[in-house]
Amino acid sequence: MNAVFRPELVLLAVAFLWGINPPIMKIGLAALPPLAYNAIRMLIALACASVFLGMSGRYCIVEKRDISKILKVSIFGFFLFQFFFTLGIQRTTAGNASLILGMLPVWVAIMNKVFKREEVLSRPVMIGIGLSFAGIILIVLGAGNTMSLSSDHLAGALLLSAAQIGYAYYTIFSKELTVRYSYYQITTLIVLINMVLFALIALPELAGIDWRQITVGAWLSAAYSGIFAMCIGNFLWIWGVSLLGSAKAALYNNLSPVFSIIVGYVLLGESFGWLQLAGTAVVFWGLYLTRTPNQDRNKSA
Repeated sequence: MNAVFRPELVLLAVAFLWGINPPIMKIGLAALPPLAYNAIRMLIALACASVFLGMSGRYCIVEKRDISKILKVSIFGFFLFQFFFTLGIQRTTAGNASLILGMLPVWVAIMNKVFKREEVLSRPVMIGIGLSFAGIILIVLGAGNTMSLSSDHLAGALLLSAAQIGYAYYTIFSKELTVRYSYYQITTLIVLINMVLFALIALPELAGIDWRQITVGAWLSAAYSGIFAMCIGNFLWIWGVSLLGSAKAALYNNLSPVFSIIVGYVLLGESFGWLQLAGTAVVFWGLYLTRTPNQDRNKSA
C-alpha cells in the first residue's frame, strides 16, 4: 500500500506548494517587475537545486544525444510556461485563469496522443480528467470569479493557454530523461537554462531596479517561490511523473487551486462555500478513480 500511495502523497505535497505560491508571488511582484522577479527566483532556485544535486551525488556527464532533448524541454516546455504565464496572468480574469490552468490534464492527454509518448488512456483516467475539470468549474463558480471572452481578457487567456501547452510539453518529455539522469540533475539543468534566458530578457528591468528599495517581504517571496515552488516542487514533480506517468500526474495540478482556497480561508478569512467544497470533492473523486485499477491489481497479486 505504501508503494501505491507514496507518489500520490508526494504529488499532493507539490500541489500544496504550488497552490500557495501565487498569493506569495504577488507580494514580490508588488515590489519587482515580473521578468526581473522571475530571474531572481530562478537564481535562488538554481542555488538550491545545485546544493541538492551536490548532496545527492546523483549526476553524470550528459550524453550528446540528450543535449537537444534537455534544451527542448527547457525552452519549449519550462521557459514558455514561465514566460507566457507571467504575461497572461495579469491580462485576464481569475475565473479564466483557473479554468485554463485546469486544462493541463487535457493538454497532456492530447500531446501524448499526438506524439505517441504513453499508452492509450484508460477509461478511469479519461473519466478522472473530466471530473477534475468539472471540479475546477465548480470551484471557480463558488469563488464568484468572473469568466470573460472580451478582447482584453481573451489575449490573456490565449497567453495562459500557450503556457499550459508549454507545461504539458515539459511534463511529458522530462519523463524520458529520468531513464538516464536523476530528477535532481534534470531540474538543475532546466533551471540553469531558464535562469540564463530570463536574466537576458530581464536585463532592462534588472538595470532599472533600486535594490535598496526592495522590501524584506519581496525577498522572502522570491525565496519561497524559488526554493519551495520551483526547486523542490519540480524535483518532486519530475519524480512523480516518472512513476505515475504524465496523464495521471497532471491531474494533481488541479489540486493547486483547492489548496489556494483552503489557505485563503484559514489565513485570510476568505469564503469557502458549498460549491467550492463540492468542486474539491469532485477533483479528489477524479484522482481516486485514476488509482483504483492499480490498487485492484495489487490486491489480486
